[in-house]
Amino acid sequence: MAISEDSVREEIKKVIDPELFVNIVDLGLVYVIDVQPADEPEMSNVLIEMTMTSPACPAGPQLIGQTKQFVGQIEGVKEVEVKIVMEPPWTPDRMTEDARDQLGIF
Repeated sequence: MAISEDSVREEIKKVIDPELFVNIVDLGLVYVIDVQPADEPEMSNVLIEMTMTSPACPAGPQLIGQTKQFVGQIEGVKEVEVKIVMEPPWTPDRMTEDARDQLGIF
């Protein structure tokens, strides 16, 4: 089964920011999802570049750990790397309409 960026994105929608109670995809924290073939047949490695709402986000380790956990459970995933980037900096403009509705931002 081929792993797609969309299937990874759907899986990491299960990762909920514990302070805002919105998933990290709708918050706009995920910048890059790169799925590459692994050195084993029918396996893939996944690189995720994401940011935090602030450089000192206390939930950072939890969000990284859950992202690795959920993506690592996808059939056919061999390795998951989550890289935290601060460029470009996160702003509320990156949130989806669903996230804005959940947070009451209009």
